[in-house]
Amino acid sequence: MRTVSSRGPGARTRLDARRLHGLMVELMRRRSLRDPIAATCAELDLSAPQVHTLLSLGHDGALTMGDLARRVAVTEKTVTGLVDRLERDGLVQRLRDDADRRVVHVRLTVAGEALHRRMDAEMLHKLGWLLERLDAGDRRDLFRIIEKLKGLVDET
Repeated sequence: MRTVSSRGPGARTRLDARRLHGLMVELMRRRSLRDPIAATCAELDLSAPQVHTLLSLGHDGALTMGDLARRVAVTEKTVTGLVDRLERDGLVQRLRDDADRRVVHVRLTVAGEALHRRMDAEMLHKLGWLLERLDAGDRRDLFRIIEKLKGLVDET
């Protein structure tokens, strides 16, 4: 197993990190690559955090407010506002935990589940469009690298 220096990345790795950062910034500037569901946000009149909230709940099921805030990368105060708006629109509902009434879970409603399926299908369509433009070798490499990065992140 390869050990990582406690001093941080070496000069070559820092240069590669800058290059990767620059490429990711360039990709984020391109609407079609920035977020496969960016157009869906505008079409549905939902903010990106609202869409990510719906996607998190759709993929993971009911979550506590704290877990949802971490998944969407917002504060608990912010997630309260997100859930308020989504609940007002009939897309999510809050449920108190039977064992501990202080704990609040959020889950999709029937309408929220239908919207999640629609958004997920649109995201898969757009990702498919992007992947079609890569040859089989590039796809294999892309998946191998992303899976390796996921494994490294999971170790931390």
